[in-house]
Amino acid sequence: MKITGDQQLIKKMNKTIVLDTIRQRQPLSRADISAAIGLNKATVSSLVSELIDSRLVTEIGPGESSGGRKPTLLLFNKQAGFAIGVDIRVSDLLAVLVDLEGNVIREKSVPLEDFAPENVMDQIRKTIRQLSRKLPESPYGIVGIGIGVPGLVDEKSHVVSAPNLGWNQIDLLKLLSPDFGSNIHIDNEANAGAIGEKLFGAGIDSQNLIYLSIGIGIGAGIIVGGELYRGVSNFSGEVGHMTIAEDGPLCRCGNRGCWETLASEKALLDQAAQEWPESSVELEDILEVARSGNSTAIELLNRIGSQLGVGLANLVNILNPELIVIGNRLSIAGGLLQDSMLRTIEERSLSYHRNKTHVDFAKLGIRSTALGAASLPITSFLADPDISVES
Repeated sequence: MKITGDQQLIKKMNKTIVLDTIRQRQPLSRADISAAIGLNKATVSSLVSELIDSRLVTEIGPGESSGGRKPTLLLFNKQAGFAIGVDIRVSDLLAVLVDLEGNVIREKSVPLEDFAPENVMDQIRKTIRQLSRKLPESPYGIVGIGIGVPGLVDEKSHVVSAPNLGWNQIDLLKLLSPDFGSNIHIDNEANAGAIGEKLFGAGIDSQNLIYLSIGIGIGAGIIVGGELYRGVSNFSGEVGHMTIAEDGPLCRCGNRGCWETLASEKALLDQAAQEWPESSVELEDILEVARSGNSTAIELLNRIGSQLGVGLANLVNILNPELIVIGNRLSIAGGLLQDSMLRTIEERSLSYHRNKTHVDFAKLGIRSTALGAASLPITSFLADPDISVES
């Protein structure tokens, strides 16, 4: 029995390798796969046939001949199924429907005025159902759902704490699985954002990166050697609570001078409220008047950029990353705070450490978390290459 089990495991592993090779290098032939991964052509041909039967792979016709018969080229069937990614934010939730390569088919943003878990779950259910209507034809339909939460999520996918939502000990999986099945993945929104930028955005070519989600607070998703670093309790990345000013503003965590009290979107809005106490100012308003030359708005953004640079210099010195990606709401400020941010990093980080570190803004904009969340059920779905249409 053990020998049979080992053979089945090896076959499953080989099929996964074949599928991943097709996804990463398509279009290619069976002979190309054999040469790339070192399996003999007969084994590759058998595994490809099974993948075609499961409709994860399709044949698209002949390729270039190298002297003999023209090879048949293969493609990954990106529309064999779809996934939904949800980003729960403090003001709204953003949901995307994507194909198996992460291409956005539809998206929907819904305002959140009541953060009670029951209300948020109702909004998520409605949004998922709306995105799921009239799907393009596919053998597997919705393969799963991923959700990014602005808070601490443990290894069992329980939301331990989400202070900005007022949540403690919320089991989203238990609340949603009766409606949508078991392939539901819950993660911290910065972790999901890091995965999104690694797979589809600024970090595609980077193996060591930090994704900073900067909105009401500041969180980080840290990727080391191409893999997400989670820490011993799954709680890594709370960089917003680094102390960068000993007697700084009081933070919601009870500490003073946390990075997010000085360099987040909320910090910018709090400072703007002091400058324009008669107005209800949003981030977009500050950016608009700064672009028109308003000196107060420009100074506010420079100040936030400098404080952002202080924390970034610490991360450069501690982790020596290849890439730092700034995402979430503050990323739309882009070039308006970039100069002061980069200048502060230059002044405060060790030269050897920053020499190979690049700082960029999220290529996916405010979609980073939603797309990263959507990738989680896709990865789980494709990890079982023995799936079949009949199942």
